[in-house]
Amino acid sequence: MILNNVRLVARARAQGNELFKAAKFSDASIAYGEGLKYDPSNPVLHCNRAACWWKLDRWEKAVDDCNEALRIQPTYTKALLRRAMSYSKLERWADCVRDYEVLRKELPADTEVAEALFHAQVALKTTRGEDVSNMKFGGEVEMVTSVEQLYAATRSPGVSVVYFMSSVNQQCIQITPAVDSLCSECPSMNFLKVNVEDSPTVAKAENVRIVPTFKIYKDGARVKEMICPTLHVLRYSVRHYAVSSS
Repeated sequence: MILNNVRLVARARAQGNELFKAAKFSDASIAYGEGLKYDPSNPVLHCNRAACWWKLDRWEKAVDDCNEALRIQPTYTKALLRRAMSYSKLERWADCVRDYEVLRKELPADTEVAEALFHAQVALKTTRGEDVSNMKFGGEVEMVTSVEQLYAATRSPGVSVVYFMSSVNQQCIQITPAVDSLCSECPSMNFLKVNVEDSPTVAKAENVRIVPTFKIYKDGARVKEMICPTLHVLRYSVRHYAVSSS
């Protein structure tokens, strides 16, 4: 009986795959549904049927099947991606951002996921009536050379991370690539850096004597300061405020 069910599930999956390749998405969804009658806890069949629903513009049903696939297999990346895509179509931006943030951590080299997260973050902020003019995809860390430039950036709405550094300090040399990476990973945040040798007046105005020093500002108020943090502490703190800014 069990062996027969396995064969029926495999046959339904194969038939569904062929129908999907032929762009017969409604028929493919029926085929995957037949397989689920014999194995209702099969995450692949749920995920494949979700792909059919997505193609048929039935995004709520796609979300339902992805939810079931993820309930059965919480680490199913493909199901999480399909759910994020469906949330985007439904304009459920908070849910969409949440899923893409998880995917961004799991797939750090995937530029499509990074761009999708950025667009979802922009859409979410727009629906909340927040200013998105400073948000940019794949932006670089901005060099600050004057006190006026620093204050203009940190007093604007949103979250800003200011990195006080020295080009000859060994710890700065080691941590700078991580700062650049975080800038790409967190497009909703504004990343700035101050070279204390080139701009000593800025460092003095902020009372910075040791590098690397990081200061995080939210809506004009300083919320965090870190002196010589470990990479783990830096990443944790930045991601914490990245989530709060989403």
